[in-house]
Amino acid sequence: MIPPGTRILMTADAVGGVWQYATDLARALAPAGVETVIALMGPPPSAAQRATAVAIPGVTLVDTGLELDWLAEDAGTVADAGRGIAALAGDLKADIVQLSMPALAASVRFAMPVVAVAHSCVATWWDAMHGTVLPADFAWRGALVGAGLRAVDRVVAPSAAFAEAVMRVHRLARPPTVVHNGRAPIVLPSAAMHDFAFTAGRLWDKAKNVATLDRAAARLAFPVKAAGPVRGPNGERASFANLVAVGSMGEAGIAACLAARPVFASAARYEPFGLAVLEAAAAGCPLVLSDIPTFRELWDGVAVFVPAEDDRAFAEAIEAIVGDMHVRLMLGDAARARAARYTLAAEAAGMMTIWRDLLRPNRAVHSAAPQVAA
Repeated sequence: MIPPGTRILMTADAVGGVWQYATDLARALAPAGVETVIALMGPPPSAAQRATAVAIPGVTLVDTGLELDWLAEDAGTVADAGRGIAALAGDLKADIVQLSMPALAASVRFAMPVVAVAHSCVATWWDAMHGTVLPADFAWRGALVGAGLRAVDRVVAPSAAFAEAVMRVHRLARPPTVVHNGRAPIVLPSAAMHDFAFTAGRLWDKAKNVATLDRAAARLAFPVKAAGPVRGPNGERASFANLVAVGSMGEAGIAACLAARPVFASAARYEPFGLAVLEAAAAGCPLVLSDIPTFRELWDGVAVFVPAEDDRAFAEAIEAIVGDMHVRLMLGDAARARAARYTLAAEAAGMMTIWRDLLRPNRAVHSAAPQVAA
């Protein structure tokens, strides 16, 4: 796909799903001889995260100390971070820069092609959550993201639904290229099936809408377990009356939960892709999901969909699945079969196709038609 020894500098953070994305993609690229530099921004990684990254063949982890755009106090801090990444890319002779924060390209010129992967952003988050004009503290952030998206050589989104939202909210001339996220199936221990529901993610993030599942849990005779941090780096904090919050769990802990094939539930109101859903589906867990465009795109026909704010509907759907073994197994098997579409190999191939195109001399100008990388 691309010459062995090609060096990709990829920005990431240790806060949420971007870390999983970056390390998974780097692992999938290693057999192709791609050298991946993970330029870490924001809070430092845990010891376990650091060990995971440095164990991947061909990976160099650089803890930059630079601020995340969504935690920055002003545009100057974001510009400084962009200059820092550009300088690092030059020093390390990167062939391609892949930004997880498009705002970094808003006011900085890079010496090599730049891809921006739109994992999420404040403007699309606000649009999904409120549908109103951005408040002042978000407006300048949204403007920087839009400027960065227009400045880079290619924009990528993990789902067509999110690509449409990014194009519409930021008024882009052409849609992002869609490269679905992938995830290697978690190795599951042998375990008996247990009756409970499970959710995972940034529990503090209002967009995850875990409050609906907390209300639903009060209607159920079995537990609803929730894995993930309850406090965010921005000061947000969540508390629950009915959910069983089990904290941040490593892969072994998640695997132990998923091995029991619980009903996996997500009431998210905003979700560009949903790696936690993919992990659960790959483990054969039946899915009960909020009826939002991303989930419909990825899981239509294999999941039960309910309105995001309807705790009664969530409780009824979960209870019905737990109470019917045939339906529970059927939905779990269907989810596993669908998850097989979203592989790391397919994701790596899609990204390498984009990088190869950008590395070609006299590369062609792309049309404004929607694009999905194979």
